[in-house]
Amino acid sequence: MLQVYLVRHGETEWNAARRIQGQSDSPLTAKGLYQARQVAERVRNEGITHVITSDLGRTRHTAQIIADACGCEVINEPRLRELHMGVLEERVLDGLTGQEEIWRKQMVDGSPQGRIPEGETMTELAARMRAALDSCLQLPPGSKPLLVSHGIALGCLISTILGLPAYAERRLRLRNCSLSRVDHQQSAWLANGWIVETAGDVSHLDLPALDELQR
Repeated sequence: MLQVYLVRHGETEWNAARRIQGQSDSPLTAKGLYQARQVAERVRNEGITHVITSDLGRTRHTAQIIADACGCEVINEPRLRELHMGVLEERVLDGLTGQEEIWRKQMVDGSPQGRIPEGETMTELAARMRAALDSCLQLPPGSKPLLVSHGIALGCLISTILGLPAYAERRLRLRNCSLSRVDHQQSAWLANGWIVETAGDVSHLDLPALDELQR
């Protein structure tokens, strides 16, 4: 059985300001750095062998803190990037026009062909996230990788493992530096292949963490 840990990056300046990031970037806040250290401490003794991360700054910074605790090097994986939000990247949520809010909502409300202009569909996101996860199957036997990615990206990945379409209504909350785990296994009582062991665990954090919209 292959166990793969999934971590969302720490809180960023734009998370706190309710600004859309997508594949744009902003630095971790002091709280985000603290969250990264806490999740690093949580997995320090789990036997992590590879820390693989989205190549955006907020994930790479989070990943480096985890890798330092686990004695690993950081491996960049662009397929783990967040959903591309097109023309809405860098925009403040509270300042969107009515049409822009419709575009944004289509990414989370179950619209099959939802796409922000110049951005990605959830189906496109799911394909590259699953490819990145499946690549872990090529690691040496005994590996235990940890992937650092983003809220929408990880939520989409976990939802599709559960059998939902990539564009399904978004119902999984993954807060900053939450920890999830998926396993690749064969079982008499579960579907063969990827299964979800845990999702969105924040028990290692001692302060409330944000999701994309809630404080």
